[in-house]
Amino acid sequence: MTTLFTDIEIAGRSLANHTRRSLLIGCAIASVTALLVLLAGLTAGIRAAMVESATTFVSGHVNVGGFFKVSPGVAVPVVTDYQEVLATVRAAVPELTGTTVRGRGYARVVGQGGAMGLALAGVDIHAEDRFRRAVQITQGRLDDLAEPGTVLLFEGQAKRLGVRVGDALTLVAYTSRGMHNSVDVRVAAVAKDLGLLSSFIAFLPAETLLQLHQIRPSTTGVIQLYLKDPADSARVAARVRAALARGGYQMIGPDAEPFPKKLARETSLDWVGQKLDVSTWEDELSSLTWIVRALQGLGGLLVAALLAIVIAGILNTLAIAIRERTREIGTLRAIGMQRPQVLWLFLLEAALLGAAGAGAGSLAGAAVATAINAANIAVPEAVRVLTLQRRLTLALDLGSIVAYAAAIAGATTLASLFPAWRAARLRPVTAMYHIG
Repeated sequence: MTTLFTDIEIAGRSLANHTRRSLLIGCAIASVTALLVLLAGLTAGIRAAMVESATTFVSGHVNVGGFFKVSPGVAVPVVTDYQEVLATVRAAVPELTGTTVRGRGYARVVGQGGAMGLALAGVDIHAEDRFRRAVQITQGRLDDLAEPGTVLLFEGQAKRLGVRVGDALTLVAYTSRGMHNSVDVRVAAVAKDLGLLSSFIAFLPAETLLQLHQIRPSTTGVIQLYLKDPADSARVAARVRAALARGGYQMIGPDAEPFPKKLARETSLDWVGQKLDVSTWEDELSSLTWIVRALQGLGGLLVAALLAIVIAGILNTLAIAIRERTREIGTLRAIGMQRPQVLWLFLLEAALLGAAGAGAGSLAGAAVATAINAANIAVPEAVRVLTLQRRLTLALDLGSIVAYAAAIAGATTLASLFPAWRAARLRPVTAMYHIG
């Protein structure tokens, strides 16, 4: 242990004796580490916003949906006798933190200024605590959505349809038997846009959706399950699927596709009756997760390029340092220091420099991220479509930051391996008489 402390002291003094060079490389390492922390925080922040938005407006962490077919060519997105299904699910997953029951549907929405197709979610607004906390009403009152024959739109939808609060809309949809039906509704409230998520879905009372599709009150569209940790979604989904299969329900096999694609596929298949489908929030939002993957890819390429530049700088700088210290190395070898010890000392210098630079960069990146979060920076509307954030938020995780710092420090140490090996290979006599 004493020898290790002595070696660290020698390596530290060597770095201190070459302050300018050490600061230059250390700053480069710190910059790359800080950038990595910020990019990781941005990606994690967008992912967290995506999970929060998706599991509030579109999906639960785990979803139990279904398709009912009276005839082979018509599939309705419903779960019949959903109370029995819910009881089976609760018995299989006692750790649930909450459940939400919503209707599912699709309609052609016709307004004064235009028409568009929208997915419909039938809600009991008084039982939707998560929804009430997350939605931002810009016109009307959210509580008015409790009245039958009302609908909540988002700003972009209201603009496209040419309507305001109090205006009438007509919903046209297929019933469970494949017949056309229409219902007139009133715009009860308009909410602030939420990027891509708010471009395709509108909310109305569950009983109005049942009336539109002419289905029984014992039927719903989806049972949304909420967990303490969204990362458990896949494992819980598998458990729910197995429990429902044991309960005698016909199941659709695991399929990482969003609900609309499954609906189109099941409509084309030749079967009748009820089938249940279990999905995770990642399945339902698979068309949007490319945003996170793209950011991770671009960030990885940027960090890799910067890290390559830093490693090249370390190789070049250490090569120059070894040349400058050739006589010093020769003296150390002449007084009995073996090649492995010389190699060890140079690696230790690089490790100390990498650890110091990565540590400083991690702290700087965390400080900048904290300052950005505190600044409450509004995300422009055009960018919000992709980030799903109203305010720019970077999510920091201590474990991830430590892992990034360790990775950068390790890469720095490995980059010094070849120059250190060359230093250890020098012959004492040659090194002592070296000039320059």
